[in-house]
Amino acid sequence: MSQTGLPARRSAHSLLMQIIGDGRLMAELIGAGALADLAPDDRARAQRLATDALRGLDRADRMLKPYLKKTPPDHVMNALRLGVIELCGGQAAHGVVNAYVDIVGRNKRTQAMKGLVNAVLRKIADEGPAGWAKRPAPLTPGWLRQPLVAAWGRDAVAGIEAAHFAGAPLDLTAKGDPVPVAAAVGGDVVPTGSVRVHAPGQVSNLPGYDSGDWWVQDAAAALPVKLLGDVTGLKIVDLCAAPGGKTLQLSAGGADVTAVDLSDKRMARVQENLARTQLEAKTVVSDAFDFVETGFDAVLLDAPCSATGTIRRHPDLPYAKDGSEFGALINQQTAMLDHALTLLRPGGRLVFCTCSLLPDEGEVQVEEALVRHPALTVDRAALDIAGVQPDWITPEGGLRLRPDFWPDLGGMDGFYMAVLTKPA
Repeated sequence: MSQTGLPARRSAHSLLMQIIGDGRLMAELIGAGALADLAPDDRARAQRLATDALRGLDRADRMLKPYLKKTPPDHVMNALRLGVIELCGGQAAHGVVNAYVDIVGRNKRTQAMKGLVNAVLRKIADEGPAGWAKRPAPLTPGWLRQPLVAAWGRDAVAGIEAAHFAGAPLDLTAKGDPVPVAAAVGGDVVPTGSVRVHAPGQVSNLPGYDSGDWWVQDAAAALPVKLLGDVTGLKIVDLCAAPGGKTLQLSAGGADVTAVDLSDKRMARVQENLARTQLEAKTVVSDAFDFVETGFDAVLLDAPCSATGTIRRHPDLPYAKDGSEFGALINQQTAMLDHALTLLRPGGRLVFCTCSLLPDEGEVQVEEALVRHPALTVDRAALDIAGVQPDWITPEGGLRLRPDFWPDLGGMDGFYMAVLTKPA
């Protein structure tokens, strides 16, 4: 990226300032038009650069530390971080150094630090990609790393962090047979049946997009529906349905599906995906607690959670959040699980799942639900599906997925899921 890339660099810097400084999420910022003024190429560049910086932030800080007597203001530190990412990614030093000196110089409060930025980035350029490669995978911020180590141990967390740093391939769920879809898009079928593409380019340009042959869905996120087995003719509600991957799976499987979501905007996306794939579902914009229709054969509850299982796709998350909302989320999950049970017919099944790495949002929720509802049972047999490994199954009868699983295939999102059966 040369000096002509200055608008993209400024925008990437602005994204970092708002994510790290103000606790805003990348998707929220982009949805609010943070990159709307940029040309399409610059928009993609800015988002990619900010994402790479967040993914490698701890490593960038370790590279910078020997050259800084004290941590400079955020405006300067984020410019240095972006500079490190570019220089260690092989960008030409001249353009990179000049760009970040310019960004720091435009702010009256930091313009006196232009010399520091120039000197430090030139030293980083001398280290270059070789210096970058010597350093270990970036550590997760402490507020999240500590509970992860407590839950899974240091070795597992090191594997999780390596997966977060590597990022994620594109996973697709095929409307029908995944084999021809994989052949068409140049992907592979992973053991659980999802199609994995490692260098997809623009998703909407992939073969089969316009004809609705598939939809984007991480391999881990595709498993909760598979736990229900054959859903032909079953009446099923998908609570918290957006962006709709599970609704599409249920519809493609022949279920009579009702998709419920609180957000008009997010439900519009579900409806777009249904139209593109020529699948059918009833869509209801409602708070899950206000949805009181009963008699369902199954309820799928992908409960609102910390989303810590999706960091390899959303590296902004551990920098935009600090864990302070966990207590409220856990209470909400408990209440939603109890509400979901009221929607089931006797003998009906609830698939409870969260895209979280924290046991309090998964294993513990199911253990506590079994105490609150003594007649409830866990359907362990439901976990006997293609690709599921025995060591993924947890003592209470759920399925625990982590980013460090399938390291040779490109990992998976962190997820927890269990099937609970209401007494007949």
